[in-house]
Amino acid sequence: MAIKTIEILNVMVFKRHWRNKNANIKEIKEGDSFNDGFKMEFGEGINVLIGENGVGKTTILKMIYAATQWSIKRTDQGKTKKLVQFFSNSLKDSDDLKNTENKEDYCYYKVSDGTHSFEDSLSHKGIFNYDQWLGLDIQSVFIPTTEMLSHTKGFLALNQKYNMPFDGTQIDIIVNASLPETREVSAIMNKILDKISAVIDGTVILENDSFYMLKKDGRKVDFSLEAEGLRKLGLLWKLIRNGLLEKGTIFLWDEPEANLNPELYPLVADILLELQNNGTQIFVATHSYNFAKYLEIRRTSKEQVVFHNLYRGQNSLSDKMKKTAPWMDDDNDAVYSQSAYRMGDIERNHIMIADNNLLDEVYEL
Repeated sequence: MAIKTIEILNVMVFKRHWRNKNANIKEIKEGDSFNDGFKMEFGEGINVLIGENGVGKTTILKMIYAATQWSIKRTDQGKTKKLVQFFSNSLKDSDDLKNTENKEDYCYYKVSDGTHSFEDSLSHKGIFNYDQWLGLDIQSVFIPTTEMLSHTKGFLALNQKYNMPFDGTQIDIIVNASLPETREVSAIMNKILDKISAVIDGTVILENDSFYMLKKDGRKVDFSLEAEGLRKLGLLWKLIRNGLLEKGTIFLWDEPEANLNPELYPLVADILLELQNNGTQIFVATHSYNFAKYLEIRRTSKEQVVFHNLYRGQNSLSDKMKKTAPWMDDDNDAVYSQSAYRMGDIERNHIMIADNNLLDEVYEL
């Protein structure tokens, strides 16, 4: 199963598109194209979200993760978190996630696999279509930008008692890394584990509520003493060894390139491509042109990787729309998206613009 689409209206940075606040929607004539909110269609392989800061890349990842978590039947419903908890445990009400300019307008996000859908309405403080969504058991893993395995000693017990100020993704990654290892590992996964082990010079173990790097020469190094880039790879090794990135899993990774030596970008790109070949749908948000480009040039088919560019700014209206609905305005502050199989086909590609600007400065020296 794969996530096919997401729709967002008036949540966080995603506000209503185009329509004037005083406009009459009845003025739209039959056959006119009209887009009310943000919508994005995903590929079944690796989806790469790019764009400048503040355009909602992490928000989309967290919405997908929250929806997948609600698909799983649990005896303890307290383990299923609402969207607001994936942003901060200090937020008490979903009203905090509404777009600040449109708090009284309809606010929702909707995630669909093409057949079933999950719609969380912040306006109605309820979930629609939950009866068809619950029980799909969509397994998912979210790696946040913050490295968490260095802080595990007593963390889960303290969080349960005192409700510490960490969001749900940071708590869940500790829970997932702390799960028991699987008895058997497939040949494909063993190959990936070997690649990671060669870089981190060992494996990852959990002892007495703390994580360690067990080096090939027998040394046991506290996780916090390793370089953060190697910790990131160590976490990936542990998730794979725990059997959490198998076929059918939705894998979401926020800024995999953060604190990672650029020489390791090809390795991580190859690992993601291998996971995708094994049936894992992947969502990554990145600010690195080089990392994203490695995914493009090392894929085996164009459909394996699709790029989604999020940007603020004027979205061009068709000539027909301008004539038939002159009351519609392009909103310079709304978030729009463009998807393509090639990085070079994306307009307003800020990570490419930044890269080109650097080259221009180099040539001017």
